[in-house]
Amino acid sequence: MKASYRQKLFLSFVLIFTLFTAAIIFFEQSREKEHRTEALEEKLDAFAGIVYSALSRTADRRQTLDSLPGLFPENIRLTLIDRQGHVIYDNAVEEAGQMENHARRPEIRLAREKGRGRDIRISSSNNREYLYYARQFSDCYIRIALPYDIKVRHFLKPDNIFLYCIAALFVVMLALINLVSGQFGKSIRQLRDFSNLIENGNARFPDDELGEIGTKIADNYRKLKESEKAIALEREKLLQHVHSSEEGLCFFSPGNAVEFYNGLFIQYLNTITDEADSNPASVLTDASFGKISAFLSGRDARDSYFETHVDKHGKTFAVRANVFDDRSFEIIINDVTKQEKTQRLKQEMTGNITHELRTPVTGIRGCLETILEHPLSPEKKDYFIRSAYRQTLALSELISDMSLITRIEEAPHTFDPEDIVVADLLENLKKELEIPLQEKDAKMTWNIGSDVTVRGNRNLIYAIFRNLTDNAVRHAGSHIGIFVSRYAEDAGFHYFSYSDTGVGISGEQHLNRIFERFYRIGEGRTRDTGGTGLGLSIVKNAVAFHRGTIVAKNRVGGGLEFLFKLPKSTAK
Repeated sequence: MKASYRQKLFLSFVLIFTLFTAAIIFFEQSREKEHRTEALEEKLDAFAGIVYSALSRTADRRQTLDSLPGLFPENIRLTLIDRQGHVIYDNAVEEAGQMENHARRPEIRLAREKGRGRDIRISSSNNREYLYYARQFSDCYIRIALPYDIKVRHFLKPDNIFLYCIAALFVVMLALINLVSGQFGKSIRQLRDFSNLIENGNARFPDDELGEIGTKIADNYRKLKESEKAIALEREKLLQHVHSSEEGLCFFSPGNAVEFYNGLFIQYLNTITDEADSNPASVLTDASFGKISAFLSGRDARDSYFETHVDKHGKTFAVRANVFDDRSFEIIINDVTKQEKTQRLKQEMTGNITHELRTPVTGIRGCLETILEHPLSPEKKDYFIRSAYRQTLALSELISDMSLITRIEEAPHTFDPEDIVVADLLENLKKELEIPLQEKDAKMTWNIGSDVTVRGNRNLIYAIFRNLTDNAVRHAGSHIGIFVSRYAEDAGFHYFSYSDTGVGISGEQHLNRIFERFYRIGEGRTRDTGGTGLGLSIVKNAVAFHRGTIVAKNRVGGGLEFLFKLPKSTAK
């Protein structure tokens, strides 16, 4: 059972007062006994003085010593000892001279050192317990002994009146302690009941000054509770945000002590540092973060933000430090490898686009300048106009392809999916490309049943097969065969093979790069044979849009083969 506050307070006071009372009683009893012992020693010392005075006035010491005990209290024992410890006289022993040497007796030893000495022990002569008192004189020791019996014990026993007074006072104090602890306990209970009433919203106060104070306290208490709940909710939101953040976050106190961090911070930290470490504070000491450490150690009141980049193990990390008003700070680590790569790709793509646009624009400009600046026959003028028109078509095709790739990457939500019968799509494609196929004496066939249906955007699925066919017509050579088949399926995807019997690609190193934008196996290949250089890049992006993958390889019998997968239709 849990002890109440009143019980704890009462027991604490009782324990303290009991120890205090026991200390007083012990001290007083010891002092009282010491005083009584000193009083008895003064009497025995007076007896010793009387004995020595009597011995000094007579030559017959033994007769004098035999007569003296009658003057002293009953049962007193008188012993005369020379300076070497030999017993000269003892009224309790007939043959005193035969007694053992007393030089090592405690009372004699003390008397030799301090002039006086006492001891309580059992006599080896008659086996009685005595209180011995010895006094040193110039030529001897005089020892007076009293039997340590009930009478002496009672005399030395301290008076109990003080003990009774202390006990009575102790009882009174216990009553007072009980009363005071009861009052405290009552106040605590009232305070507890008051807080419970406030928390449950059942507090009722009288219509007076105390009631007004109580109402204000209750209102403040409720506001405090509401604020605590709001703060706890916001803190929980913040913690969830930090843990789910795609950035590594760590918060430090003004004294550089770690206050909070998420798991991604440790992951990035261990990626950058040479040795794995679960202590986030190592970010302040590792050499890889030297710039951040230098900023934090040398910052002044105006410095509140610093950012740098760390390149390690083929990755690029952005490291930022934000300093708050109380001089605490946070360190943020973010993997920007993808962003840096994207930036480089954009820069490369801008250069490639500029390069690719220059050819048709230069061609159009040359044709128009020739028409405007030179007198031409109608046939020549028609030639240059048609040439400028073809360049315009190439430029339009390039812009269209770039727009399609950008849309796939940046606005995929604009492509609506539908169920597509692949065989029907290939039939339409063959009709559309009938003239280019005839010009290259290319035969396009497929082995795909009418039940093979994929789920995707019709324009993108069409762009996949259209660009693969254009690639075969332009680069595979003449008298080729183009064959499309579904060679496998699983629960979610159809697996397709698109192959031709053309020249293929010499050099395995090119197969992994033919899907890059504007990549050419040989300089001038795209310009000579037409096309924008973006066809296979569109194919890869369109397949990826449909959660598929595509690879290219050279066929054993010659030609090029593309293997890719597209999602099945969900309709049954």
